[in-house]
This record gives sequence, C-alpha cells and structure tokens, in this order.
Amino acid sequence: MLRELEKAYPEAATALEYETPFQLLVATILSAQCTDARVNTVTPDLFADHPDPPSFREMSQEELEAYIRTCGLYRNKAKNILATARMLGAEFGDEVPDSREALMRLPGVGRKTANVVLAHVHSADAIAVDTHVFRVSRRLGLARGDTPRRVEEELMQALPRETWARTHHRLIFHGRRICKAVKPRCEACPVSAWCDWYRERRRDGE
Repeated sequence: MLRELEKAYPEAATALEYETPFQLLVATILSAQCTDARVNTVTPDLFADHPDPPSFREMSQEELEAYIRTCGLYRNKAKNILATARMLGAEFGDEVPDSREALMRLPGVGRKTANVVLAHVHSADAIAVDTHVFRVSRRLGLARGDTPRRVEEELMQALPRETWARTHHRLIFHGRRICKAVKPRCEACPVSAWCDWYRERRRDGE
C-alpha cells in the first residue's frame, strides 16, 4: 500500500509557503480550519513586512488581523500568534523549539501543529493527524482510533518510522484528491485493493 501511495504522490509535501521555521509555525497556526491555499494568499505580504518574531512583536493585534482577516478565526489566531512571538523572544531566544512539549506550550500550538513543525523544521519523526489523515487512515484500515491522538499512535505503530513524515503528506494528498469526505472517487483510487471501507461499500452494494 505504501509503495502505491508513493507512486501516486511522489511530489507530496507541505503546500504551505515559508522560508524560515518561524514562518512555518505561523502558517501552520493560520491553517487551522482554513485551507493551505487560502493561507498562501495571506502570508506573502505578511512575511515580506514581518519576517521574524521581533518584527511580529512590533505589530498590534489589529495590524496583524488586517493581514490575516480572510483566514478563519482570525482574531483568535492573531492573539495567539503575537503571544507566541513574545514567548519565543522571552524564553527561546527567538528560535522555534525542537521538542513537542516546548512547542505545545506556545499559544495556539496543539499537537498537530507541533508535529508539522517537528517533521519539517527539525526532521523529527512525527505524524501530524489532520482531518484528511484521520479519515483516510481509518478507511484504509491503517488505524481504527476515534480521536486524532489515538490514530497518531496507531499509525506510529503500523508504519516504519522513516516513512512517517512522507506518509503523512501522501495521506493528505490522497484525502484531498481521491478519498474525499463526501463522494470519494473510489473508482480512481490506487489503493482500493487494501481499503476496508471500499470493501464494505461493495459488499453493501453501494
């Protein structure tokens, strides 16, 4: 199954555009309940004017909100991002920390965001479970947990450690392009032979 996903999505990588670890952290916070494509329309101007934590600390919340207004929950995100920029300066020398525990202390950073940063910035072995990874993993039978945390744990047990980050992206691509929440394109699926959900649908005559 992993080989088929690799063949189907050899280019799989984060769609978020960034140049520094801090910018990835900000972009990932913005991506909560918002598409990566939408985030990428916001961040070029934001990062051109404010590329690092010190320059973020110079902004008021209203100024940051003006940049990110088209992202969902922009007021709360602006508040958390500015608090994160302050905390990075006060406690981490303006560097993005390299442990999940430290990252999750930052305002607005949950386990999924922390895992994205760990995988991309620090080359750590981590699996970030978003809505696509959660849905596709359960349909394929890679995991059966009913929470993102449980699915993450099951994937870490089921998959070779060195494949975690790459498989994360391939599951996202598969969820976006084929294994959609509504009207999945099972007829075009490269891994339907391994899919528990597809077998159940065929058995039920759907």
